[in-house]
Amino acid sequence: MLETRAVVTRLEGTEALVEAVQGGGCGQCGGAGCGSGKLSQVFCVRPREFRVRNDIGAAVGQEVQVAVADGTVLRSALTLYGLPLLLLIAGALCGAHWMGNTAGRDAAAAIGAAAGLLTGFLLAGGIASRQRALFGAAPVITRCESMKKSAIL
Repeated sequence: MLETRAVVTRLEGTEALVEAVQGGGCGQCGGAGCGSGKLSQVFCVRPREFRVRNDIGAAVGQEVQVAVADGTVLRSALTLYGLPLLLLIAGALCGAHWMGNTAGRDAAAAIGAAAGLLTGFLLAGGIASRQRALFGAAPVITRCESMKKSAIL
């Protein structure tokens, strides 16, 4: 399980919106030693808010532990980045092959690449929404620091 600390900002039915507690960079040096903490401050100017399942009934303002199943982040990254890239390349190759050795080969490759990229984004969006619907793929609040209450996963 990947876990991080967060603070509950809003409740919506059985779900909670949480803001991740910001750490500096990788967390090894507290953000002061290598400069990655400064980079994270520059590029992450506003807090990120996430929707998570609230199985333990955490309240607004409480610090909680949020977990996501192992492999979920990697699968999501491969789906959202890898699939469109793969289809972009495949579309470019198909477009170039379709035109053969004629003068419009580069234009056909560009059109094929754009079509492949668009198809990749549409497929990735559909796959991502289906993954979100799966019970094990959604992030969940596993522990509330102030209540010392834990959810059984």
